[in-house]
Amino acid sequence: MGFFAGLNEEKYDRKYSDRQLAVRILTYFKPFVKRLVIVVIATLMVSGSDAVQPIIVSRGLDLMGTNPAIERIYTIAVAILGVSVLSWLMNYIRRRLMVRVIADLLVKLATDAFEASTEHDLSFYDQYSSGRIASRITSDTMAFGELVSLVTDVASQIIESLILAVVLFSIDWRLTLIAMAMIPVIFGLTMFYRKLARKVTREGMRAMADVNATIKETVNGIAVAKNFRQEASIFKIFDKANQVSYKVNINRGLVLSIVFPTLNTIGGIATAILVYTGGLTTSQGIVTAGAWFLFILSLDRFMFPVMNLASFWTNVQNGLSSAERVFALIDADPAVVQSDNRETPVLKGEIEFCNLNFHYKDTEPVLKDFNLRIAPGETVALVGHTGAGKSSIAKLIARFYEFQSGQILIDGMDIRSFDLNSYRQKLGIVSQSPFLFSGSVIENICYTCERADPKDVEKVARKIGDGEWLETLPDGLYTEVGERGARLSMGQRQLVSLMRVLVQRPAIFVLDEATASIDPFTEWQIQQALNLIMAQTTSILIAHRLSTVKSADRIIVMREGSIIEEGNHGSLMQAGGHYAELYNTYFRHQSLAYVEEASFRK
Repeated sequence: MGFFAGLNEEKYDRKYSDRQLAVRILTYFKPFVKRLVIVVIATLMVSGSDAVQPIIVSRGLDLMGTNPAIERIYTIAVAILGVSVLSWLMNYIRRRLMVRVIADLLVKLATDAFEASTEHDLSFYDQYSSGRIASRITSDTMAFGELVSLVTDVASQIIESLILAVVLFSIDWRLTLIAMAMIPVIFGLTMFYRKLARKVTREGMRAMADVNATIKETVNGIAVAKNFRQEASIFKIFDKANQVSYKVNINRGLVLSIVFPTLNTIGGIATAILVYTGGLTTSQGIVTAGAWFLFILSLDRFMFPVMNLASFWTNVQNGLSSAERVFALIDADPAVVQSDNRETPVLKGEIEFCNLNFHYKDTEPVLKDFNLRIAPGETVALVGHTGAGKSSIAKLIARFYEFQSGQILIDGMDIRSFDLNSYRQKLGIVSQSPFLFSGSVIENICYTCERADPKDVEKVARKIGDGEWLETLPDGLYTEVGERGARLSMGQRQLVSLMRVLVQRPAIFVLDEATASIDPFTEWQIQQALNLIMAQTTSILIAHRLSTVKSADRIIVMREGSIIEEGNHGSLMQAGGHYAELYNTYFRHQSLAYVEEASFRK
């Protein structure tokens, strides 16, 4: 069990009681009530047919006696055949309907889990691996489907046992009690075993989630690994996670494997007792030979559902643990909480930060009593060293993170009062590493407005550098970008991301500018796209390029979560403060004067 100590339990994981899980699971079956009624009827028919078969054989033995007639043998054979055909037909109907019910249920469960994962804020994904989340949506939902299928089979067997119990009690209550005496023992062992089985199964799933997360991360970073010749290193990382999963599952297998041999031993003891006592009662004429045979045959029918449930306890615990993990993902509390849910009106774009305090960790404050007002239509550039709090401001405006105290007001309205979906429709955000989905350039541009006219999109695209950037694309707007935009250069990806914002026409624009080196012509094209956006929005630019900084109406200089300077480029350079220091460190080499001076020196 020491292997389990290294496995990470997500903070949002929670433990549900069996009753809570059962109630929650039943809610997913509500839409399928009609089909389930047919399944229940078919299950009763299957159980009844299977229960009748040993009774027919038992009665047949008694009727034939020592001198069996061919007619009676034929009648018994036909009766068993008829019951078997009926059982097969009802079983086919039951399984066919259950396959559809389980498939529909899994679609609903996976949809709910995926929808919940998309609703979680970015802080959720900062804490938890996307590979583990994907494992819950895929692997865990499938394991839950196996549980539903197993439960229906065991339910059929239990009903069959109940029918036989009624018949056996009517024949001889003493033998019936002997036949059923071991069931409480088996049931007690199963209940004792339940908690341990749930624990080891849950840990096995966490180990597998670790493996999935490792595979996803190493595959995503394969280009970097190859560039630095680290194929062996990433294999070691995978192998370590895989070995942990192997050891955890070996321990789980050892724990789960002890149940079946134990139950078989108990079943053998019960059969021996019943053979002995049944033989005595038959020799004394208390029961007939056929009835004795029925008791021995029925013993397996009594023991099988309990033994089946216990022997497949792994599947049961897989299913329950899977349901627990999926429901935990669905029920995870959001970090970002809105105080109201009102529709966002047309925004002018005035932004005001009032005594704002924010931290990622309690001991590491990022913004301290931060105050800033941005006028409608104003363009503000945020500059400062790494860790000054620039990107945090962008994330807070987008409501990707929750601030601890203070206010953010948009047009005088508390940002927490808006419906998040309608509010984010008013925002245009371009991250430092622009992400493109697989598909064409135009599909990525029209990501948020699928009904946009391609001609209008092309018209806007040609306003950027006279459309020369389109000429660099093999098929223009219909060029395939590849996975994550891999077929495009960084500059082209930025232009596509900016075009996405231009087409959307937001009220507030946030740019976390990339620091990647690009050629001057591409930088000029990007600046043209920025100018088109800034002309119609309130813009916050986390700037890393001198051209972007100079285009701002106001430059905000930040250090350790506070504003230490503000003004335009000229006034801040004259002040000779922190901005001048930043300029000489980061921006000066980008200026035309510096380039010309460097060329002259050569």
